[in-house]
Amino acid sequence: MSIVLTGIKPTGRVHVGNYMAAIKPALQIAQNRECTALYFIADYHGLTFIQDREEFNELSYGIAATWLALGLDPERVVFYRQSDVPEIFELSWILSCLAPKGLMNRAHAYKAVVDKNEQLGLDTDTGVNMGLFTYPILMAADILLFQTDQVPVGKDQIQHVEIARDLAEAFNRNYGETFKLPDYIVDDQTAVIPGLDGRKMSKSYNNTIPLFESAESLKKLISRIKTDSTPPHEPKDPDSSNIFLLYKEFATAEQIEALRERYYGGISWGEAKQELYQAMNAFLEEPRNKYHHYMASRDELDEILKEGAKKARAMAQPLLEQVKRRIGRYR
Repeated sequence: MSIVLTGIKPTGRVHVGNYMAAIKPALQIAQNRECTALYFIADYHGLTFIQDREEFNELSYGIAATWLALGLDPERVVFYRQSDVPEIFELSWILSCLAPKGLMNRAHAYKAVVDKNEQLGLDTDTGVNMGLFTYPILMAADILLFQTDQVPVGKDQIQHVEIARDLAEAFNRNYGETFKLPDYIVDDQTAVIPGLDGRKMSKSYNNTIPLFESAESLKKLISRIKTDSTPPHEPKDPDSSNIFLLYKEFATAEQIEALRERYYGGISWGEAKQELYQAMNAFLEEPRNKYHHYMASRDELDEILKEGAKKARAMAQPLLEQVKRRIGRYR
C-alpha cells in the first residue's frame, strides 16, 4: 500500500486559494482506500516566520480545525502536528550532516530572500535565520521518515521533493539502501486561483478570501472582485471569468451549467457575484460552523492530534532505529 503525505504550514489564515489548490485535492486522496494518507500541521516550519507566541498557537490550531471542518476523518488517516513527532527532528539533524551547503544555497525560499536583499542593496543574508536556510532538510525529514511514496505539491514546491530524493540517495550511498525515493504529484489541471484584484490569490498580495469568513464579510469580499467593463446585457465568456472559475469549485454540476448559459445570454457582474456568493456561502456554512466549534474546543483538537501523533510515531520509530544502526549509533 502506497504512502501519500501532505502538510500545510501555519503562516496565515487559510483562504479560498489554499482550499482549491491544496486542501481539496488532498481530501480527495483521503478517499482512496488503496493508500495510507498522512496529513500534518507543519508548525515548526511556520516558526521560521511566525515568532509571536499567541499568533503561532492560534494559526497552528487554525490549520487543524480547517482540516477537520472540511471533512478529514482522523480515524481513516494519520493526522498529526509536526512538533509532536520528535523523530522528525532527530532525522533532520542526521540528514543535515549529509546535505551540501551548495544545495541549500539553491533552495527557492532562501534564494528569494537573497534576491530581494540584493535588489534593496542590503547584506545578502539580512533577515535569514538558519531555520529558513535549512528548511528543505526538515521537509526532507518530514517526507523520508515515513517512507513516503508520493507528495502532492504545487509546481513551486517540486524542488523540495527533489531535495528529499537527493538526501535519501546520499544516505543510501553511504550506509546502504534505507530510504525510499519519493515522487511528487502535480495536478496540471489546477488553475491559478485569482484573488480579488485578478492576480494570483496570495497573502503577500493581500487579495485573499479567508475560507471561514462570516456570511456578511464573504459577501463584501466577493463584491470587490475585479471585473471588466463589458455591459450587463452583452454575452460574456465564462471560461475567462474569475468569478466563474471560483464558482465552479463550490457549485453543483447543474448550477455550473445553468450559470454558464446565463453568461452566454448576458449577465451583469453584480448578478454573477451574487450567484458566487450564494454558492460559496451554501457550501461553506456547515464547515464554517464546525471550524468555529473546533477553535472553541482546543482540548478536543489536542486529543485528536495526540492520537494522530501516536500513529505517526509508531510508523516513524522503526525506521529511525534502522537509521541509527546504519550510522553506527549502536549495533
